Amino acid sequence: MSEIFSIISPIYLAILLGYIATRTEVFTKDDMRLFGKFVINFALPALVFNAVSQRPIAEILNAGYLAAYLGGSLLMLALGFAFARRAAGLNHSGSTFAAMGVSCSNSGYIGLPILLLTIPEAASTALAMNLIIENVVMLPLLLLMAESSRQGDAPAHRLFLETLGRVARMPLVLGLAAGLALNLLGLGIPAPVTRSVTLFAQASSALSLFVIGGTLVGLPLRGMAVSVLPVALGKLVGHPLAVLVVATSLTWLGMAPVDDKLLAAGILMAAVPMLSIYPILAYGHGLAERTAATLLVTTAASFLTLSGALWLLRT
Repeated sequence: MSEIFSIISPIYLAILLGYIATRTEVFTKDDMRLFGKFVINFALPALVFNAVSQRPIAEILNAGYLAAYLGGSLLMLALGFAFARRAAGLNHSGSTFAAMGVSCSNSGYIGLPILLLTIPEAASTALAMNLIIENVVMLPLLLLMAESSRQGDAPAHRLFLETLGRVARMPLVLGLAAGLALNLLGLGIPAPVTRSVTLFAQASSALSLFVIGGTLVGLPLRGMAVSVLPVALGKLVGHPLAVLVVATSLTWLGMAPVDDKLLAAGILMAAVPMLSIYPILAYGHGLAERTAATLLVTTAASFLTLSGALWLLRT
């Protein structure tokens, strides 16, 4: 348990620092919005570009793992959206970000360190495939869903094309497309360009968490339990169960079973909190405060749920 705490505690400290800096008026909440814009437009696209461009895709494809993890993530996306829309009564944007919260993991900054401590032989492979699933499928799909709520009452085909155009122009998607293109074409990247992109990518995690802390200032957390707790429970318990259920179902249907250690790695990846840039992505939809509170609660609760998941996998 102390190992898990040592991995998660820097997240708490970064959030706390952002909260203190805003609370003491070193920065204002408007400053936090500007920092969020920097993450969205520069740091995050650089991070995604690095994730999909630096490792040959052919070396990391495992059909069973990809099908199980992607299937589990899509299942949670559908369940999370339906629950938020029908049971919680949220609008389209709110339901979309609830779905994002239960289906997208912080694979790089929490999942990988935990795997390196527990299943090191499967860590890098699981991380690489998770980055492909999250950045190539899940995030573009969720952004498309979120942007569709901005459109009016135009014909369906026109709404789809307009939404697709908006998403295609997003820096995150442009970074993803550029990284995939270079990867598939086998083109090398000059060292100065790689170092420059990496500088921006390294700013993503710390600055995102700092912004979350600042966003929490003045936030009435007591009134958000109804919207926060279901997302936290869905992410920490529902997502890993969905990956396990889909993996088992695919085996029953005749697909070759996933290697035990790789499947355990996928379950642990699904059991970690959501992306640290979760509230940053929600800024433009007026949901930064709710999603920041959700991330904080989920990260705090993950200390117990991850300890339980590790115990179950070991026994």
